[in-house]
Amino acid sequence: MASEDDEEKSGDPADTQPDRTNADPTHADPTHGEPTAPAVDPKIAAAVAAAEAAGPQSGEPVRIDSWIWAVRLVKTRSLGAAACKGGHVRVNGHNVKPAHALRIGDEVRVRQENRERIVIVKRLIRKRVGAPVAVQCYVDNSPPPPPREAVAPAGIRDRGTGRPTKRDRREMERLRGLMGGPKHPDGR
Repeated sequence: MASEDDEEKSGDPADTQPDRTNADPTHADPTHGEPTAPAVDPKIAAAVAAAEAAGPQSGEPVRIDSWIWAVRLVKTRSLGAAACKGGHVRVNGHNVKPAHALRIGDEVRVRQENRERIVIVKRLIRKRVGAPVAVQCYVDNSPPPPPREAVAPAGIRDRGTGRPTKRDRREMERLRGLMGGPKHPDGR
């Protein structure tokens, strides 16, 4: 005869059914005609869960240089630290050091090349993650990047044509805009 402890461990098969009262309200039953939320890619959801599990525990700080590297705003953590030291990273309007503790809701501005990235922190992570997961860790409020300048392929010569003449060189420089146009009004 089984003891009461054995019965509690084995459990009744009816008790193992999932509780539908606490089901996610965003995923409605399609037979009732209610709209459902867009499906999330299971790979991305798994990667987000792994990033959050590897992230800081509640109350632990995350360094700004580590976070901007983890969400792929800079290529390496040392470049993130150098950007902080150089004054290219601002948090809530203030220049910060690489060890600055970041919090959810902070506005981070990172100046890179000819553009400024403005992001609001949604999740704190320490480990570098893939790009689809990284974009879920912040809200991007950056202005669109400036259009790339269309550069004419000036100076491309056919192979075997030899060294450019003085006239060819001047035409290439004129196309590149190095000389600034003719010096004489009559074009000499």
